[in-house]
Amino acid sequence: MPGENLTREEARTRAALVRVDHYDVDLDLTTGPETFRSTTAVRFTATAGASTFIDLISAAVHEVVLNGRALDPAAVSDGVRVQLDDLAADNELLVVADCRYMNTGEGLHRFVDPVDDEVYLYSQFEVADSRRVYAVFEQPDLKAEFTFTITAPEHWRVVSNAPVAATHPVEAGKRWTFERTPRLSSYVTAVVAGPYEGSEDSLVSADGRTIPLGVYCRKSLVQHLDAHNLVATTRAGFEFFEREFDRPYPFAKYDQVFVPEFNAGAMENAGAVTFVESYVFRSKVPQATVERRVVTVLHELAHMWFGDLVTMRWWNDLWLNESFAEFASTLAAAEATEWKGSWTTFNSLEKSWAYRQDQLPTTHPIVAEINDLEDVEVNFDGITYAKGASVLKQLVAYVGREEFLSGVRAYFRRHAFGNTELVDLLRELETTSGRDLGAWSREWLETAGVATLRPVLQTAEDGTITAASLQQEAPAEHPHLRAHRLAVGCYDLVDGVLTRTARFELDAAGAATDLPQLVGRRRPDLLLVNDDDLAYAKIRLDGVSLATALQHLDAFEESLPRSLVAAALWDMTRDGELPAREYVDLLLTTLLPGKAATADSTVALVLLRQLSTTVELYTAPAHREQVRARTASTLLRLLRAAAPGSDVQLQFARAFAGFARSEEHLAVIAGLYDGSQAIEGLEVDADMRWVLLTSLVAGGRAGAGEVDAELERDRTATGQRSAAAARAAIPSPEAKQRAWSAVVDEGDLPNAVQASVIAGFGRAHEESLLRPFVEPYFAALRTVWAERTNEMAQQVVTGLYPLELADAALVERTDRWLAEEADAPPALRRLVLENRDGVARALRAQERDAS
Repeated sequence: MPGENLTREEARTRAALVRVDHYDVDLDLTTGPETFRSTTAVRFTATAGASTFIDLISAAVHEVVLNGRALDPAAVSDGVRVQLDDLAADNELLVVADCRYMNTGEGLHRFVDPVDDEVYLYSQFEVADSRRVYAVFEQPDLKAEFTFTITAPEHWRVVSNAPVAATHPVEAGKRWTFERTPRLSSYVTAVVAGPYEGSEDSLVSADGRTIPLGVYCRKSLVQHLDAHNLVATTRAGFEFFEREFDRPYPFAKYDQVFVPEFNAGAMENAGAVTFVESYVFRSKVPQATVERRVVTVLHELAHMWFGDLVTMRWWNDLWLNESFAEFASTLAAAEATEWKGSWTTFNSLEKSWAYRQDQLPTTHPIVAEINDLEDVEVNFDGITYAKGASVLKQLVAYVGREEFLSGVRAYFRRHAFGNTELVDLLRELETTSGRDLGAWSREWLETAGVATLRPVLQTAEDGTITAASLQQEAPAEHPHLRAHRLAVGCYDLVDGVLTRTARFELDAAGAATDLPQLVGRRRPDLLLVNDDDLAYAKIRLDGVSLATALQHLDAFEESLPRSLVAAALWDMTRDGELPAREYVDLLLTTLLPGKAATADSTVALVLLRQLSTTVELYTAPAHREQVRARTASTLLRLLRAAAPGSDVQLQFARAFAGFARSEEHLAVIAGLYDGSQAIEGLEVDADMRWVLLTSLVAGGRAGAGEVDAELERDRTATGQRSAAAARAAIPSPEAKQRAWSAVVDEGDLPNAVQASVIAGFGRAHEESLLRPFVEPYFAALRTVWAERTNEMAQQVVTGLYPLELADAALVERTDRWLAEEADAPPALRRLVLENRDGVARALRAQERDAS
């Protein structure tokens, strides 16, 4: 981002000079399809005589007036910043500009619905893209009040952070004026506009106010919008958070808008949350996706207090913003909704993400060093979200739940509508818990890496434990032996069921911790370190427990211990301690046919993802084709045996379509697609048709003609993205080249379409289709990074890396690029290093599997 990369030092300097009072932002959205008119009036105080700048990424600046003095736009604006010299103590600034609509999911994104040609707009400002829409001091600690005025076509709906104060007709359509907001950081301001439709409701807040609730999406999708379910989750979240935080909802209304081509799951704009449109379910989805939507709704609602009401001073505390919302949303889902097993989901999905991220060579402390905006952009990762939330969960166990929440309540009271740093929260928690958290913070938040906890037992001939300890191992790169608050559980097979027969909590620290609670007990069939998932650490099983797990993993009464042990076995596979084929056997014979898959949709989803990774990357190449065929046959058998209409049936169908390669298996896919075959209960709806067709395309059983015909049948935005992925999956050099050129050479695809093309490109049954693009990939990296927005560049750098090849030659080529491009931007080098690590890990696992 040349010229756009604000540094932390620049932000500190500006914050010392400026305090912003109010923005009047006037946007005219009727000026054409390329740009819109942006007029910003800012009132702010400053150190008299000082100089600074205001941010504005614009197509053209027409007028700059500072304290009644007209400045030459050509002299003070470079298209990224507007220079402001000789400031007064009290200042008024007017900036009139044309700004560009985006198709990257950043700034003000413009989308045309292929169903009816209606235009939809939405803003996405995190990290620093409000400057693409209006002139702004773009950093989180320069909060201000905002008044938005929007001119748009008369039949549109316009949503912003505050309620509508007035509307009146104008020649171009209608003019909406919104009420003034409380003090906000600019990245949580919002403008959403277009013919959105939906449902409106209300609730009564804890302080007696009536809070309007809006739920909206594109009008061509509104028949699929289950607003009643979303409102029910929102009501449960309001009641839970207002009670637990002891503070009423801080804004005047709460809208939730599902928007097209969104890059993330959702965004916590104050009072105007935006969600990825795939959360409007037009086809049957796994219950894992339904649960994920519930947690996402609660996550964004938690941000209204932690993030919007009280905001980080700078982006190094982004982790606290996201980790708190992740922890709070899982807690609320488990205690205030029907999703009582959300902590199992957290362990399966979020915590496995954290462990994976924390073992990369680019891992970093939870409190990361964020020197500039590029650092932030690549830091929306498993450390920031999942490890941080895991550590917060451990902190709650350490200080006590009520003490933790009491500290959070005091934090909100003291810092409402302000900015904070980590120390401000820790100070409140120390007061309420009586614990010194300085050492805890240094140990857990300021160091990187994940330790491994391994039980060591000695037994007498009769099986009685004579000595027991817990050993902690840390990687050489991050040799931190931290203190853990955890539980140890003893499980025994009782009438064929793994039942917990004992449990105790302890503080474990250093290289070894004695476990006297076990001495004198009969050795359990399975000893589970970190029972109830209180601690953040990888775990291992002793020999007896490992044997029990491999034979009886689906015999647990409860889902969480089963998930913990399965995660340990997956981790052993990733680390090359358990042969890949042995883990595939466990998945196909025990976990996927058993309770693990049928009782918990997210666990099934994660297991199927792990199955794909294990087969395609971790299995030794000499055995891979055989393992693929066996996996596909087993998935087909499981699909046919699954309960009709069940969640796991749907997941098995999707997974089988991904593995189908043989003529026999592709014939089944073709039959399901054309209706000549049927599986009772399996609905071949619009999304399933694309899953099946893409499988046929990748297998060479269908081509561009069939894709075009299916698109005629499904001329929606989802259909267009699916068609783009299918075309890119055509197994010919020409199709791969077309996909590559569209993404890398032309580079003008919308963000969601580009992601689909990248996904289809990588789907190749023959490695020879991808090998010609290895050199072009490395040749394009610097150019792509320099010329694309961060979101679009990351898609290319990560998505087009040929991980599917996973061989020593790819490691060598990656190392050569890293050596030759030592001066490449740090954020780009980080992504390439992470790509390399995936290949190196795969090679280690393949070597173990071959042996």
